Amino acid sequence: MISIIMGSQSDLDTVQEAIDILKKFKARFETKVLSAHRTPKELAVYVEAASKKSTKVFICAAGGAAALAGVVSAHTTLPVIGIPIESNSLKGLDSLLSTVQMPAGIPVASMAIGKAGARNAALFALEILGINDKKISRQLLKYKQGMRAKIKKIKLKI
Repeated sequence: MISIIMGSQSDLDTVQEAIDILKKFKARFETKVLSAHRTPKELAVYVEAASKKSTKVFICAAGGAAALAGVVSAHTTLPVIGIPIESNSLKGLDSLLSTVQMPAGIPVASMAIGKAGARNAALFALEILGINDKKISRQLLKYKQGMRAKIKKIKLKI
């Protein structure tokens, strides 16, 4: 199962891209809103419990200081994928730098800022699960073949 954690309800607009991909693949996932800064104890309890149950990968979306993915990584040995949320003040650069600048020993895979990053986070989580799940692996291959076919059909009128 994939656990998606958002630092704020306002992150849902971006995270919806990941949710749509996971639904398309009929992947098991759950979503939570837990803040690294406002609910740190609840976040730690959730991550530690989820790590002992069926969760195999965490996707964490946060903006601004974006400590969420790093805090999750500090509480688990499972893969953590960060989605930097675009912010008003710095257009998500703050979120990106906060997500990628983890100290040694606290790994976080960081995706692009915003909706493309959310989509890729879901696909990356599926690729991780696909290592041991042939059905997911086949679905991903078919998905990528579909993207390739769409590109090959493009005819430019110049």
